[in-house]
Amino acid sequence: MTEGFTYAAAGVDIDAGERAVTLMRSAVEATNRPEVVGGLGGFAGLFALDTARYTRPLLASSTDGVGTKIAIARALDRHDTVGIDLVAMVVDDLVACGAEPLFLQDYVACGRVVPERIAAIVTGIAAGCTQAGAALVGGETAEHGDLMGADDYDLAATAVGVVEADAVLGPERVRAGDVVVAMQSSGFHSNGYSLIRRVVASAGLDLHATPAGLHRTLGEELLEPTRIYALSCLALVAELGVDAVHAFAHITGGGLAGNTARVVPEGLVAVLDRSTWSLPHAVALLEEHGVPRTESERAFNCGVGMVAAVAPEAAQRAIDLLQGNGVPAWVAGEIGTRAEPTDPVARAVGAYR
Repeated sequence: MTEGFTYAAAGVDIDAGERAVTLMRSAVEATNRPEVVGGLGGFAGLFALDTARYTRPLLASSTDGVGTKIAIARALDRHDTVGIDLVAMVVDDLVACGAEPLFLQDYVACGRVVPERIAAIVTGIAAGCTQAGAALVGGETAEHGDLMGADDYDLAATAVGVVEADAVLGPERVRAGDVVVAMQSSGFHSNGYSLIRRVVASAGLDLHATPAGLHRTLGEELLEPTRIYALSCLALVAELGVDAVHAFAHITGGGLAGNTARVVPEGLVAVLDRSTWSLPHAVALLEEHGVPRTESERAFNCGVGMVAAVAPEAAQRAIDLLQGNGVPAWVAGEIGTRAEPTDPVARAVGAYR
């Protein structure tokens, strides 16, 4: 006769979860903003919105994950960067409408709580929050031992931001003649990894080797964290104003054309000149192993992680401000009227240099 069931025997180690919280506590608390009320460990995160700062504040929210890039992190047993990716995916969606990221909450589901691994993941999330100026006000770690493998995990997060109602950015502000300013990506960011992993496996590529054209191993290239543009984009709006900065598009799944199209109003077209930047070597490597160019441009950012539609007279100032904040930027195209009713909303011309 059994002596009784225990939660640990069923696959949930409460003690390990508590140790993980202890290990991550200092990193989480380092993200605090003055508006954060209380500390880590409550049932809910509290944030005091200073309504005196705003005339008509709108709250913005975004939820996303990292996707199968986590499989690369597991293969290399490196877990301190995917948290940055997680933050980037949500805060850079927020800033696309002009919202300032305020706070974020994460969700980590795993097969087994390894405190050091969970702490590394959340420390990365905290690092991303610091880059975005957002507070990490809490989260949840769930151990699903009977549903996931012991070393499996997945990540998700929700971020909340705020923007003045009369300062919301988007297609309503975009005009013919606007300049499309491109901001360089740091790599593949967090999109296209199901395709990347399929090619790596099929071609027998070694994550620990350094392919021709790269200056680091393929694994390091694929784990490069997503660039967080939020504070640089907000600084651009603060300096130039919404009369000059009309829209941002975060280049994620769907590629450059597909995401730029989301901020182009009916009747206009964004024409992007590929010759204004070089195709990243890592993308070219995947094309060498069978990925068609058309598929690269749909699945990957191809070197551009964010674009801004700005008034033409503000374009050079915008580029100077972005580069001053460490974000390489250039004029990649312009907004024009459609030549034909059947033209796509966004299209690319020319070849990569």
